Amino acid sequence: MTTPRGWFHPKSGTGRSSLIPAPPWHYSGDLLTVEYRTDPARVRELLPEPLELAEEDPGAVALIWADWQSCSTGHEELLDPVRAQYKEAFAVVRCSYQGRTFSRCVYIWVDKDFAIARGLHQGYPKKLGSIHLTRPHPYGPAPRIEAGARFGATLAAADRRLAQAVVTLREPAETNGFVNGHPMAHHRWLPSVEKGGGLALDELVESGAAAFEGGQPWSADAELDLFEAPTEELARLEVWEPIGAYYRQVGVTWDGGRLLASNTTV
Repeated sequence: MTTPRGWFHPKSGTGRSSLIPAPPWHYSGDLLTVEYRTDPARVRELLPEPLELAEEDPGAVALIWADWQSCSTGHEELLDPVRAQYKEAFAVVRCSYQGRTFSRCVYIWVDKDFAIARGLHQGYPKKLGSIHLTRPHPYGPAPRIEAGARFGATLAAADRRLAQAVVTLREPAETNGFVNGHPMAHHRWLPSVEKGGGLALDELVESGAAAFEGGQPWSADAELDLFEAPTEELARLEVWEPIGAYYRQVGVTWDGGRLLASNTTV
């Protein structure tokens, strides 16, 4: 008897076909963050029980563009860049659970299948999208990381543009924002294969960085536009008031999370 191998689907005789390897997963990336305030009721409708609105600044939203290189512990993906490089854009709000404040990703788009698979495991609601952001470079016309540098960012899905931003660096900052600054509270959901069977997996989980290092954050000014689309609802988190914008280069390791609550029945 043989057992197909692999940490994730598809499993095979060798395990080489698995879409993603076992954690830990390591990331190096450039982040553009735009924070603003929206209607707290629009945030509340995205928080399933038992999550509640954050007590302070409940309408705060962070829309983040990220240009990543990622790899497993052996780092072999970095030498096969098609397996390492991807971009994503995601909307983060804050919420409260048992008196603690958490961050929560409510919408996220990525441009590679392996990133979607990782999201299924972590509880990120990932969808395919088209994401682009200006890359800094010390030569030629690309912006340097310095005051006055301008970066553009766009997000589209299903042939519709959902968001666009222009970010102008202003000065070094102490942080790159506060909305995405807490452990994540996510749900892992999987409907039962039996019709009417409810959820076969229903978990509230906490996760965060097992290791983190970051470069100098920069504060910035931002112009942000959101657009309606037939199958997307990002524009419901409409911009009421800008808070700030930031640029930062980071390195992150993710190595599992912690179960907060489970309604799964077996």
